[in-house]
Amino acid sequence: MRISHEWIYQHILADQHTGGDLYTHLRCQKKRRKRYGKHDYRGKLPNRVSIEERPAIVEQRERLGDWEIDTLIGKGHRGALVSLVDRKSRFTLLQPVDQCLADLVSQATITLLRPFGDKVHTITGDNGKEFANHAQIAEALKAAFYFAHPYSAWERGTNENTNGLVRQYFPKNTNFSNTTFEEAFAVTDKLNHRPRKCLDFYTPFEVFLKQSVALTS
Repeated sequence: MRISHEWIYQHILADQHTGGDLYTHLRCQKKRRKRYGKHDYRGKLPNRVSIEERPAIVEQRERLGDWEIDTLIGKGHRGALVSLVDRKSRFTLLQPVDQCLADLVSQATITLLRPFGDKVHTITGDNGKEFANHAQIAEALKAAFYFAHPYSAWERGTNENTNGLVRQYFPKNTNFSNTTFEEAFAVTDKLNHRPRKCLDFYTPFEVFLKQSVALTS
């Protein structure tokens, strides 16, 4: 038997309407939940490459350098936070931008990833207009940029989970236009030094550093 995530959410919603408390166990308590399978009215980004063309090795999480990217929007659309996470190590990078515009997001992405050189193979994002400069990002970092299917957040599940952790420090009412680089770095430092069960209780920093050293030795 196969049960979809949509059926599970519908069951939880029905339970709530009859006085049940299953919804209290959800990690994210949202008044309205995004529905999947809808038509994407945002239009297509030029020259986008689908996640269907992404190399199979990315799914296996066997190497460093396969990143997922997203933006967290500030309250009232005041600023945004560029969020990057390595699929294998869960190593996280964050940088605030004054506005969620393609030029600013692409500059922040290149600034964050360029220091890691050969540990940037692929980047996978959603279909937001802030990634319109994906070709520029790919060229600057010598990496391939792929796009998940519309309304398919699970295809970037590592990034979605990381964003949930980030929101513990930057809640929904955060104005990212007032967030400093130092504040963003302080959060990444905490996340990258937090032991993770999925990493056998190593930290993302330890996994990222350990394999980086192994690759250069």
